[in-house]
Amino acid sequence: MKAINTIRMGGVDVLPLVEGGKGVAVSNGLTAGAWAAAGGVGTFSAVNADSYDAEGRTVRQIYTGRTRVDRHEELVAYGIAGGIAQAREAREVGGKNARIHANILWEMGGAERVIRGVLEGARGLINGITCGAGMPYRLSEIAREFGVHYYPIVSSARAFSALWKRSYSKVSDWLGGVVYEDPWLAGGHNGLSNGEDPKRPEAPYDRVRKLREQMRAFGLDDTPIIMAGGVWWLEEWDDWIDNPELGPIAFQFGTRPLLTKESPVSEAWKQRLTGLKAGDVLLQPFSPTGFYSSAVRNEFLQDLEARSERQVAYTSEPIGEHTAEFGVGPRKRPVWLTPADREHAVAWTGHGFSEALRTPDSTLVFVTPENAREIVKDQVDCMGCLSQCRFSNWTQHGPEFSTGKKADPRSFCIQKTLQDIAHDGSLENNLMFAGHNAYRFGSDPFYSNGFVPTVKQLVERILTGR
Repeated sequence: MKAINTIRMGGVDVLPLVEGGKGVAVSNGLTAGAWAAAGGVGTFSAVNADSYDAEGRTVRQIYTGRTRVDRHEELVAYGIAGGIAQAREAREVGGKNARIHANILWEMGGAERVIRGVLEGARGLINGITCGAGMPYRLSEIAREFGVHYYPIVSSARAFSALWKRSYSKVSDWLGGVVYEDPWLAGGHNGLSNGEDPKRPEAPYDRVRKLREQMRAFGLDDTPIIMAGGVWWLEEWDDWIDNPELGPIAFQFGTRPLLTKESPVSEAWKQRLTGLKAGDVLLQPFSPTGFYSSAVRNEFLQDLEARSERQVAYTSEPIGEHTAEFGVGPRKRPVWLTPADREHAVAWTGHGFSEALRTPDSTLVFVTPENAREIVKDQVDCMGCLSQCRFSNWTQHGPEFSTGKKADPRSFCIQKTLQDIAHDGSLENNLMFAGHNAYRFGSDPFYSNGFVPTVKQLVERILTGR
């Protein structure tokens, strides 16, 4: 394998190894600091990050506000306090010369307010901001304001072109690099466009080559591209290293840092990773963000899959083939289904899925009474963790703070489940994000006999090519 040399990124020389930011509370200051101390770029998640009390105990994010707007304000305050706490820990662990980045999601609730609050409260501790999940046009302005570099996360040359022409061309000096996140391989939320098929993955080389061509057209020949998604052994990317067609390339590791001594995830979670098989990570459309996302197929995802399968279209009046009357809700208000769908509805009801919940797409999904109560409670308890949420119909923009659409029971409260699994909650009944190569923990000899490396040992291993 070719030698792994340092790369110029954000005005300094670093190993071309970047820790991928994983929220909520999974990439923290300890992991980021350790990764940066090993010579790469450490990234902590500023997405609802943990903060600590005077005794160093994690402050659980409990919401007491009576309205969604009140709870949203609590969420923003938690986010700022947590981001500052993680930045301080990352700097303490990594040292004064460590390269520390903060990762945010543009579509998270109060994203601008949170990252501004974190950068203000942690001045001098953070070197860069990585940001995806949306089109973060204002990212460059925020970076310039605080004197840090910015690293947009994109999944195509077209997306970067739109960002550059609208905003980034005016703040080019602070562009530290561009993260290409493979939408078919990366864990967490993925940037699949409406024109791309989630079941037909495209090889990353040509997509990254097109991104480089677009960047060169904008005069960004020497700005690094950071390849994210599907990176495991660097020897498998040998033809990317020192490749003049691609220009300077760095590699981002999101999944592998989960299984380290410093990783804050539970021991049960780490153990689960070593037992995954190929195909156990599912690219699925259930996220309340509206994006596809990749997570371990467990009982939580199986329930969402089954819920969407127990679904029929309805009309409020008999129209066309919708001639079969069906009663919905406690008062059995009539809707009309096709005769075949009515048979399905009656069968599901007979099997205990007796609650029919309306969706924004004029369909009914059938769930148990217990599940229906949980869905409604989670919708009512919404704390505005997203800029807009299809599950609860929240939007952070007033005066109504509503998307104007029905809340969608086919989705879920993402804040609730990510907070729970990050703090030792159930591995079966929560969303467990992971990249599609996570099954390789079980076959990679590095992890033989249950070995769990430190971050330093992992980085040293990666530098061997393996």
